[in-house]
Amino acid sequence: MDLVFDNVVQRFGTRTVLDGVSFSVASGERIALVGPSGAGKTTIFRLMYGAFAPTSGRVVVDGTEPGIVRGHALRALRSKIAVVFQSHGLVDQLSAGANVIAGTLGRRSTWDSVRAVLRPHADELADARAALAHVGLGDRLHDRVFDFSGGQRQRVAVARAIAQRASLVLADEPAASLDPQLGADIVGLLLRDATERNATLICTLHQRELTSGFDRVIEARDGGVVEHAPRFDI
Repeated sequence: MDLVFDNVVQRFGTRTVLDGVSFSVASGERIALVGPSGAGKTTIFRLMYGAFAPTSGRVVVDGTEPGIVRGHALRALRSKIAVVFQSHGLVDQLSAGANVIAGTLGRRSTWDSVRAVLRPHADELADARAALAHVGLGDRLHDRVFDFSGGQRQRVAVARAIAQRASLVLADEPAASLDPQLGADIVGLLLRDATERNATLICTLHQRELTSGFDRVIEARDGGVVEHAPRFDI
């Protein structure tokens, strides 16, 4: 899935966060989005899945402007986008398997969504177990995520994105608040899944040492962006 930012300006009140940002991402590329806090990374990330429309300019994802479309068109687009939030976005009282199955709900009707979470079929549980096994948690299918550590919760969030089989995976600081080795493992899981499926992957990262596996690095800086080759000097 391809993505284009075309001269994007984003203001919140009198504050300009993005000032004429332009870049493109080709289908299947793996992009690291880096920069200090307050540089605009989170704003760029939220524009990608249509949390709001840009003040001016265009954000186009797979031929659609996510901040403008509504209803069925927005639902159809988001069904092809998996988002791994820094806060995990899991339901504490549900099992790991139910949280993973929730990643497939964008492709279902409302009633089938309720049924899949509350009374999943055997094949749905098998798919969830396989996604969890991909992140080293295949034996935790029926355990509530409330009882999981922070690193385990992050891996469940990655498994949910894998189960969605999305064309575009957006991961917001997936290694934040984790020890260096676990953070590197989480980023490695996302990179491996994207490579195996030829999916587009965009990760926001604070740790620039984790960018070496990506095709390109885009740095948010002073309201704009600067592109680097991977393994740029840090």
